[in-house]
Amino acid sequence: MITLTIDGKTCQAKEGEYLLNVARANGIYIPAICYLTRCSPTLACRLCLVEADEKQVYACNAKVKEGMRVKTVTESIAKERRAIMEVYDVNHPLQCGVCDQSGDCELQNNTLYMKVDSQSYAVQDVHRPTAHWGVMTYDPGLCIVCEKCVTVCKDMIGSNALSTVKRGAEALDKSYKESMPKDAYAMWNKLNKSLIGFEEDKCIDCGECISVCPVGALVSTDFQYRSNSWELTKIPASNPHASDCSLMYYEVKHTSIEDKNPTIYRVTNEHHYASLNGATRFGYDFANTTASKDEAQFEEAIAAFKKAQSIKFNSYITNEEALILEKLREKLGVKLINEDAKRYQNFMSAYAKASGSSLYSATLEDIHNANFVVSVGSFLKSDAPSVKYAFNNAITLNKGAGLYFHPIADPHIEGFGKKGKTIETIAHRPMNEEAILFLLLDLFGKDLPQDVADYLTSLKEKRVKTITETIKETVVEIVKDEETGEEKEVKKMVPKKVETQVEYEYTKLLDSIGSDETLLDTINAMLDKKDSFALIVGEDVIFHPKSENMARLCGMIEKYTPFNVMVVPTQTNTLGVSLICQLDDEAEGFTIGYNEKANYELSALGDGNLDMPALNQQEGTFTSLDKRVVPTNVALPYGGYVLNDLANVLLEEDVEYTIEYTQSLPTAQGFKAIEFDELSNEYKNDRTQNRGYELNAASLECETSFSFLEKIEMITSSVIYKANPINQFNAFTAKAKQLDDKNGLYLSESLAETLSLASGDKVSISANNVEVIADVTVDNQIEGEVAYVSYFEKNSETEQLFTNSRYNSATIKKV
Repeated sequence: MITLTIDGKTCQAKEGEYLLNVARANGIYIPAICYLTRCSPTLACRLCLVEADEKQVYACNAKVKEGMRVKTVTESIAKERRAIMEVYDVNHPLQCGVCDQSGDCELQNNTLYMKVDSQSYAVQDVHRPTAHWGVMTYDPGLCIVCEKCVTVCKDMIGSNALSTVKRGAEALDKSYKESMPKDAYAMWNKLNKSLIGFEEDKCIDCGECISVCPVGALVSTDFQYRSNSWELTKIPASNPHASDCSLMYYEVKHTSIEDKNPTIYRVTNEHHYASLNGATRFGYDFANTTASKDEAQFEEAIAAFKKAQSIKFNSYITNEEALILEKLREKLGVKLINEDAKRYQNFMSAYAKASGSSLYSATLEDIHNANFVVSVGSFLKSDAPSVKYAFNNAITLNKGAGLYFHPIADPHIEGFGKKGKTIETIAHRPMNEEAILFLLLDLFGKDLPQDVADYLTSLKEKRVKTITETIKETVVEIVKDEETGEEKEVKKMVPKKVETQVEYEYTKLLDSIGSDETLLDTINAMLDKKDSFALIVGEDVIFHPKSENMARLCGMIEKYTPFNVMVVPTQTNTLGVSLICQLDDEAEGFTIGYNEKANYELSALGDGNLDMPALNQQEGTFTSLDKRVVPTNVALPYGGYVLNDLANVLLEEDVEYTIEYTQSLPTAQGFKAIEFDELSNEYKNDRTQNRGYELNAASLECETSFSFLEKIEMITSSVIYKANPINQFNAFTAKAKQLDDKNGLYLSESLAETLSLASGDKVSISANNVEVIADVTVDNQIEGEVAYVSYFEKNSETEQLFTNSRYNSATIKKV
C-alpha cells in the first residue's frame, strides 16, 4: 500500500490504482461523466482534471504514487470544468419533463454543480433522428458522446456492438480555439463530429449500455416515456435467473390511476460494481398474479404431501424453501429429486476429495483480476454471461490471455483479444473435456502424485518439426562510385528465412482434443509475464458421463497448479440446494412437483394445482457462484399460500415468515446463523462487496485416486447440444414479454446453409428414439457444425432428446 494526500486528506491505496477510484473510495468527489470503474479510461469528458504534484492530470487515468499531493479543484480547473459543462449544454434538448433520465441525469447534476446559468458558445445544430435498436432506443439529440456505452460494450461485455461514427455537423467557429479553455474546445470539437453507431449482429441485448448512459440517450424501448425515475421505488434484490445472483433493483410504482397495485417498470443495477445479463434486465415480468387463498385447494395440497413418496423441484428456489423441503423429507420420509443440484452435489463431493476443500476457490473478482484465464465445458454466452464478462475484462484490461475450449465456436470470445496472441478458442471434439483437464495438469502441475505423473509421462513422445526462422545474413555487393568510377565492396545485413529441424515433446492428449503441437506453442507464448490464473469449469463437465472423474481432475488442478477454480453452478440456487438438501437420484411413487411436472404440482407459473409465489414475490436468500449468501426482497405482492404455510401444517410448527428459516440454514455446510434482516445488500465506494456473507469452506482429507483417460466416441452424425438462447434461462424468463426467443433448434449460418435451413423453418429432430418437431433459428453469434437445442419452457419435449450428457447425436430433417 502507498500513502498520498487528496485535498489534505491522507489516503491509502494500492500501487497502480487510478486516482479517481482512490478519491471515490475515500469519499472525495471528483466530477466525471465518462468514467466507469471496471473499464479503461476513455478521456472523453475531461471533467476529472485535477492538480497532482503541481501538474494538471486527469484523475481517471493518472495512477497514484507514494507521497502524491492532489488538489481536486483550482481556479483554472474550475474555469475549465465550467466551460466543458457549457459546451455539453449547447443544443441539448430541454426535454427533461419527459426524459427517462430526468431527476437521475448526470448532465443535470453537473450543470447545477458547476453553476452553469448562462451560455457562452453556440453552433448550428443538425437533425439527428431517433433509432430503435431492439430492446433499446437511441436518441442522438440527447447524446453527449461520453462513450460510456462504447466502453462498457467493449471492456466489460465484450460485444463491441457500439462505436463512434461521424455526425456530419457544422464546423466550430475558429475563434473558439483561441478564446476557449483548451480541454473544453478539444472535447467540444470531438463531440460535434461524433455520434454512436450500432452493429446489430454483435449486440447481445444485455442492456448494460442503457444502464451506464448518463443522460437518457440510450433507454429501454419498453420503459421509454412510462415513468419519471423519481416516481419509482427501488427495491434491492438478487438476480433470480442465474447463479451470479447479481445485485439488482426492481423499480416499481402503481400500475395506473385506476389500478393502485404495484408493477415492475424496469430493472436497474449498480454498473460500477456488477453487470446484468439481458434476461435479468428485461425478464422481470414473471410474477404469479393468479393466486388466491382457496382453503379447499390448500387442504388438497396437504393431502397430496401426506401420500407423496417424492418431491421433484429445480434450483429456482430460495435457500429457505430448500430448507423447508429438507425438513419435509426428514419428517415425511419422502425423496427429494433435483437432477441439477444432485449432479452438482456429486461433482463437488468428488472435487472436494481431490482438492481438500469443500468449496472451489475462485470468485468473479478473481476472474476479473486474473491475467490468464481458461474456460472448459461452459457455453459461456448462454450458461454464464457474467462469467463471460469477467473473462473479457481479464483480457481487455489486465493485458491478459485466455483459452476457451468448447465445441461451439463463439466469435464474440474470439474478439476479446488478438487470436493466437491473447485469446485462443479451441472448438474441440464434443465430450473430450477430460483430455483438456489432463493437459492443464500436465502443463501447470507441480509435485503431482506419482501415478498421475507417470500416466502423463506415458503419453509423451519426442517428435521433430520444421520451423522457419528469420536470420540476418551478410551480403557483399560490388558498388560502382558514380563520381570516380571505382568499384568497391559493400557489406550489408539482409534478412533471410531458413528452415530448421527441432525436436519437441508431444503429448497424445492433443490427439484427443483434436488439436496439435501448435496449441502448446500458443499457450507458451501466452504465458509470458502471467502470474494470476483462473479456471472456469462449466455444465458440460458436471453433466458428463465421467463427471466424477473430471471433478477429481478439477480438484487436483486446484491443489497442484496455480489456478483458482470456479465450478459454475448451473441454476440460480444450485449451490445452495446442493448444500442444504439430501437428494435422491430417481423419484418413485406419487410425486409432488414444485415448478416441475408431477402427479400434483405446486407452481409459481400459475399452471399447477396450488399456486406458489414467483421469486420476485419472495423474501429469502440465494447462494451465489461467489459462494455468498445474498438476500432478495419482495417486489410485488402475492395473494396466495406459500411453501411455509404448507410446512407449518405438515411439520406442526408455527413459523410466521419464510425468512425465519434464514438463521437455521445448516452451519455444518458453511452457512452462518444470521437473521435475514441482518443481511446487507450493497457495494461500498471502495468496491468491496457488502452483500450477505461468504460461506465457510471446510478442509477435508484428500483422496487422489481416479481413472485415467478413456476415449469416448461420439457418433458421427449430426451432433446436438442442450443449451438455451442467450437471454432465456428457464420457464420464468419464457413468460417475459420482452424476451421473445422461440424454443427450438439453433444453428450457425454455415450449418444452416449445409442443411438448407433458414430461420422460421421447421425440422424433425430424432434422438433417443424420440422425434420432436422444432422451429429453426439461425444464430449468427455462433460458428461450427454443432447445433444447440433449447429447453427453457416448462415440460419442453426437447429435453427428451438428451440422456446422460448435454451432447447427443441426432437426425435432423426439414419438414
